[in-house]
Amino acid sequence: MIWNETKECMSRDQINNLQSARLRKMVKRAYHNVTFYRKKMQQIGLEPGDINGVEDLHKLPFTTKQDLRDNYPFGLFAVPQSQIVRVHASSGTTGKATVVGYTRRDIEIWQECVARVLAMAGVGSHDIIQVAYGYGLFTGGLGLHYGAENLGATVIPMSTGNTQKLITLMQDFKVTAIACTPSYLLHIAEVLEEAGQIDNTHLKVAICGAEPWTDNMRKQIETKLNIKAYDIYGLSEVMGPGVAADCKFHKGLHVYEDHFIPEIIHPETLEPCKEGEVGELVFTPITKEALPLIRYRTRDLTSITYDECECGRTIARISRFKGRSDDMLIIRGVNVFPSQVEAALLEMGETSPHYLMIVDRINNLDVLEVQVEVEERYFSDEIKQLDSLTKKIARALHTALGLSVKVRLVEPRTIERSQGKAKRVIDRRKFD
Repeated sequence: MIWNETKECMSRDQINNLQSARLRKMVKRAYHNVTFYRKKMQQIGLEPGDINGVEDLHKLPFTTKQDLRDNYPFGLFAVPQSQIVRVHASSGTTGKATVVGYTRRDIEIWQECVARVLAMAGVGSHDIIQVAYGYGLFTGGLGLHYGAENLGATVIPMSTGNTQKLITLMQDFKVTAIACTPSYLLHIAEVLEEAGQIDNTHLKVAICGAEPWTDNMRKQIETKLNIKAYDIYGLSEVMGPGVAADCKFHKGLHVYEDHFIPEIIHPETLEPCKEGEVGELVFTPITKEALPLIRYRTRDLTSITYDECECGRTIARISRFKGRSDDMLIIRGVNVFPSQVEAALLEMGETSPHYLMIVDRINNLDVLEVQVEVEERYFSDEIKQLDSLTKKIARALHTALGLSVKVRLVEPRTIERSQGKAKRVIDRRKFD
């Protein structure tokens, strides 16, 4: 193993000194080996020698997902192809795929970061972990797989696609940890409940990520399965899962600052936000060899704090995500995120976390309908009870979102389940 916890508990000055040294090297590597960055820096009269440390980070240009697409497939790589040992890529459903490459050292660092996450969640060599993220070009499956192996855990490379088989192996192999999306884990819990097998597992820990989820959803997962659930964050452009994760206190996600410099900026003005202020998360990976992105705009909305956590770690923490600036819905002038709807529904305690937001344009007016799954008993009782709950949910959503919402209650398992990222929004306005 190549890591230890000392780098998670350094003083702020030690963190800044380490980041500054690594940033200087990374900027030189990007400038001399990537034509895109050399031209971009020359356009603003910037040379590698102008960057002395993290205090000069703001001088550097931003990088966006479109920049990766414009340089498809390997235009932003800083090493020759002979040094690339693996390639991952996005699905490319909204345009050209974003392609990322890794040197052998990049893979080692990735394994290190994921191993830290798992260790922070209490997973060790004694555990059997089922990796139920997708394998292949998506970074989730292989990221957790190699990180768990690096830690010495026994890995079951389950992937997605066969829930019943997953549950059978979970029980037969006495799986103690699982890595998957939170929405899929709730689906697994439902299947176990229906079969009367909810208490017939050895599961203790879940590492969930790849989609935004609320603290209420975490608590629901923990209650249903009697386990501890932890949040893991990452994105393929920066590395993959393992950039940040929460500890047992769940007071934000610890960022591994010895490898990634986080910033929070205003998504419109691009100016830095104050500590604790919500803005767009920007990352600069300072140890990446193959793809040394400079100030990559993630589009994830969060805030950051640098105070010491209750767990003793001194590395920065980012709050649970409020949504994404590019996933944000604007409905009648109001900004709406799916996570706001989820939080409002779960706070009520009378609904499931399964919902679907449908946005339509009727008579030139944007209309939001929220379909919500509720227990079967509401449909077998008097219509009055169903109507009362509908109005109650509508009031809660109006308070949370600041606009009126049409609510439609649907029976259990009506809304399609996903084994990957949950589909929360259908925006019909795009097809007008």
